[in-house]
Parts: sequence; C-alpha cells; structure tokens
Amino acid sequence: MENEKKTEIKVGITILVSLLIFVFVYGWAKNFSLSSEEKLLHINFPTAAGLEIGDMVSVNGVKKGLVESITSNSNFALVNIKFREDVDLRDDAVFSIMMLDLMGGKKIEISSGFSNNELDYSKIHLGNFSGDISTAMATLSSVEADLVDVIGELKISLQGANNILNNPEFSDNVNTTLNEFKNLSQNMNQFLVNNRAIISETIKNTKEITEKTNQLIERNSDQVTSVIKNLDSTLVSSNQLIAKLSKLTNEVTNSENNLGKILYNEEIFNDLKVSLKQLKELTKTINDQLNSGGLEVKADVDLF
Repeated sequence: MENEKKTEIKVGITILVSLLIFVFVYGWAKNFSLSSEEKLLHINFPTAAGLEIGDMVSVNGVKKGLVESITSNSNFALVNIKFREDVDLRDDAVFSIMMLDLMGGKKIEISSGFSNNELDYSKIHLGNFSGDISTAMATLSSVEADLVDVIGELKISLQGANNILNNPEFSDNVNTTLNEFKNLSQNMNQFLVNNRAIISETIKNTKEITEKTNQLIERNSDQVTSVIKNLDSTLVSSNQLIAKLSKLTNEVTNSENNLGKILYNEEIFNDLKVSLKQLKELTKTINDQLNSGGLEVKADVDLF
C-alpha cells in the first residue's frame, strides 16, 4: 500500500513537471508571458499577403513578439503586434514584412531607429511589404512577354556578332589593325627614346620662357594696367564713334540732313540727271566743232 502511494506521488510529480515544461515551451513558442509589461503596436501595411496570426516579430533581428491580429482597414491591412517584454523603439523605427524561409513563411522585422524620441504606441504606424518569391514570380509573369522578346533579340544579336567574328576578312582586318597599332606604339616609344634630350630641352626652355614672362609681367604690371585702361578708353571711344556713325547713317537714310536730302530727294536726282545729260550733249558739240576746224560761238546780245 505504501509502495502504491509512492508510485502515485511519483506519477503526479512527473505529470506536474511535464505540464510545467509544456506550458513553458508553449509560452516561449507563442510569446506568452505573465508579466504586465506587454505592449501593443498597431501598424498599417499595404498588404499582409502570407502573414498569419502568431508569426514572429523581431527587433533588429531578435525575436521580441508575435502577431496578435490582422484586420482589413480601408486600403491597408491593420496588424496588431504584442511584445512579450519591454522593447526600446524610437519614433523613426521602420516596419517591414519579410520572407521568413523559402517555404513562404513571413515575419515582421522592425528596425528600432535612432531618434531621441520614444515611439508613440497609441498611434497607427505605417509599414512596408518587402516582397517574397511569390511577388517576384508575379512580377516576372507580368514582363514574361517582354522578356521573351528581349531574349529573342539578344539571340539574334549574338548570332550576328558570331557571324562577324567568324568572318575571315573581319579577323584579318582586326589582326592588321592590331599589328599596325603595335607598330605605331613601338615607333612612338622609339621616337620618345631618340628625342628624349630634345623633349627635355624643349620643356626646360618652355619653363624658362614662362618664368621670364611672369617676371616681365610682374615688373611691368603698372604699364600693363595702364595699357589695359587706355585700351578700355579706346574701346569706349570707338563705341561712341560707331554710335555717331550709325546715327549719321540713319539721318542720311531718312533724309534728315542735307546729304540725305541730296541723295534721297527724287526731284534733285532728276534735275541732276538732266544736267548731266545736257553737259554731255554740250561736251559732244564742242568736241565736234573742235574737230571740224574751230569753235563756233553764236551769241545774240541785246543790250538795249
């Protein structure tokens, strides 16, 4: 009888320890805690595709909480997070839904931030969806047709390039060009070696000329300044002269002065034309009389 009681006590203790271990393991796996320091965080994500209640929430890569609930909120998915212990989040924290493993599992990764102000847990914060294999495959499917076209064009381009490279004439031209370039390089090197002394002397002379020029400019800086000022004054005077000539030209063109009136007055021009014609006729008559024996002058003078 006493042995049976001891056996029952051992069985009871074993069951109790097993229950405690089970509760401990279950609480650790589900982020369950009896402490009063639990905090709730509310985050709006554009989509919560693949995220489930109970998924892990990590802060800077360390597991700190679990997803408590997921609800639809307008154009967002409202995710409520429960932390099992006190966490230090700043108001510039970043929230992202990431792929947990290749099987499609998800987690929420939080970057704690560096601000001096603590995160306000009473507000709803905005997170982002980092994408996964399924979203990448969906994106790839949307551009599948374009990708096939690009691959086809790339294949054609590679075939054309292969045809060009396999062309004996092209290969000969390339080899000839390379040989000529090699010969040119060798000739250039030989030229530099043969004329090293001349090049060095030229560089030295150029340096001396530059130094002497600088010294000349420094010694005659006042004269150079004066020449520049005189040149500036000459340019100003030239501009003024050009302006006056332009004004005179405009006045002549618009008949605003005597020269313009003479040149652009049609009546004066016609009179001048007639006078020149008469002068031409008079000159011809005089020449004819001189050639025929003398100048004949007929004058009828009535004095009274």
